[in-house]
Amino acid sequence: MKKLLILPVFLFGLFSCAQNTPTSFSEEALSDNMKSTDGTEVTFKQILEKHKGKTIVIDIWASWCPDCIKGMPKVHDLQKQFPDVTYLFLSYDRTEEAWLKGIEKYNVQGDNYLIGSKWKGGAFSESVKLDWIPRYMVVDKKGNITLFRAIEADDEKLISILKQLK
Repeated sequence: MKKLLILPVFLFGLFSCAQNTPTSFSEEALSDNMKSTDGTEVTFKQILEKHKGKTIVIDIWASWCPDCIKGMPKVHDLQKQFPDVTYLFLSYDRTEEAWLKGIEKYNVQGDNYLIGSKWKGGAFSESVKLDWIPRYMVVDKKGNITLFRAIEADDEKLISILKQLK
């Protein structure tokens, strides 16, 4: 009898969580300022518009983050497996200098931006419910978030979604 009661509670929890997963970015996140490697300030919306019509893997990271650094080889493998995908690296480095050194040191290949707002309480981090880095997201060719959260670049769901979006 207990098992019969647990099943509906489990299913309700599963479906209610799935419904709370955003499929688009908030206006606040889209308005958040970021800096490109050439020093140009752009909004997150402008970055996404630049890659409109493409599948995008977003990697939220920082050069001071041990898990981000350990995960970089997996990102490089993902890039080899899916070379036609756009890779967008958004960093929470504390300084521009550390960020630029990190890009070079860890061979971060793709579009790189330094997030302008703070991790805690910032518009972008609040929108994506950021609680850990590295954090991977996938945006499809129509601009919809198809994977909201993965913390490993070799996550089965991440790879499955990229295969579907080819």
